[in-house]
Amino acid sequence: MTGTNVIYSLFLVFTGAACLATVALYARQAVIVAYIVLGVLLGPSVLGAVADTGWIKDVAAIGIMFLLYLIGLNLPPRQLGRILGEALTVCLVSSAAFLVLGFALGAGFGFSYTEALFIGAALMFSSTIIGIKLLPTTALHHRHTGQIIVSVLLLQDLIAIILLLLLQGSRQGGGVWLEVGLQLLMLPVLLGLTYLLDRFVLERLIARFDQIHEYVFLLAIGWCLGIAELAHVAGLSHEIGAFIAGVTLAQSPIALFIAESLKPVRDFFLILFFFSLGAGLDLRLAADVLVPALTIAVATLAVKPWVYRGLLLRAGERKELSIEIGVRLGQMSEFALLMAVLAVDAGLIGTRSGDLVKVATVLSFILSSYLIVLRYPTPIAVSDRLRRD
Repeated sequence: MTGTNVIYSLFLVFTGAACLATVALYARQAVIVAYIVLGVLLGPSVLGAVADTGWIKDVAAIGIMFLLYLIGLNLPPRQLGRILGEALTVCLVSSAAFLVLGFALGAGFGFSYTEALFIGAALMFSSTIIGIKLLPTTALHHRHTGQIIVSVLLLQDLIAIILLLLLQGSRQGGGVWLEVGLQLLMLPVLLGLTYLLDRFVLERLIARFDQIHEYVFLLAIGWCLGIAELAHVAGLSHEIGAFIAGVTLAQSPIALFIAESLKPVRDFFLILFFFSLGAGLDLRLAADVLVPALTIAVATLAVKPWVYRGLLLRAGERKELSIEIGVRLGQMSEFALLMAVLAVDAGLIGTRSGDLVKVATVLSFILSSYLIVLRYPTPIAVSDRLRRD
């Protein structure tokens, strides 16, 4: 793609997003939905104005990395260990319940047992992007609500990464369990190496040049992308590396400054993410699986909040807090999209079941973000009463 085409594509994405977001706000709708709808309209399946969306999808992945980096910046290691321990039971039991729900729905629509099991696995996880982006910064940084949501999502991410490794291994053939074991062994190695780099290199650079804000900003981005790439080289995901980079830097006195400085950068890439999500949706294929996909999306939004509510109540949380967390986690995950691609490529499931998971995930994103924005405080709420940054 030429530089001119890149500029033209970015013009279409951001000018179009600004226009549709304006319409959405006047109509009291969630702006995230506007980004997805714009992707559908400009993508290959409708107008085709942005025909090559592959590069946008690759660039948009940086937004997820920065999102997890900012989460890590607000979770010092001691606090992280404590909240992960508290959320372990909630995560494991809920994942098992959603696996059963998805399997039952998939089997009910006539899919094979293998495909139904895959649909159940896709339902196990909630969206890190929806869960965190629609959470007010004050709640994310300082309140119990944010701590629980982050801990559940992190544990789910670890489970999802293991499943993704299994899918990648099955596509490559042979030695899959050995590969997974090696990846898990690399995690503590990466943690130790990141700690040493932070302790003996990064901290000294920050202490020496902390008055030069431009340098600190550059160093923060370089640290995030550097550790993310190091994780990728070690066989882990870029996202896990970005999160580890944030956690190791969380104890720095300038962590809050870095977090605030990077929020606009994160939002830039996340707009591209939601656009690519809509652009990747083929409406002709979506029409074929629309009824089962809509059923699964609605069932997910109906069941997940109550499962989380029950588990959190048993863990001693308040009723109001439990249901709010359940609603905020009541959608499918971006991991389901990647799992669908890998499973189809590996021949484990058919194209139709892969399309079903993709369409159901996008529908759950739209319905869930709409519900959250209408009911709970968010940075992009359409109501002044609920808008919290």
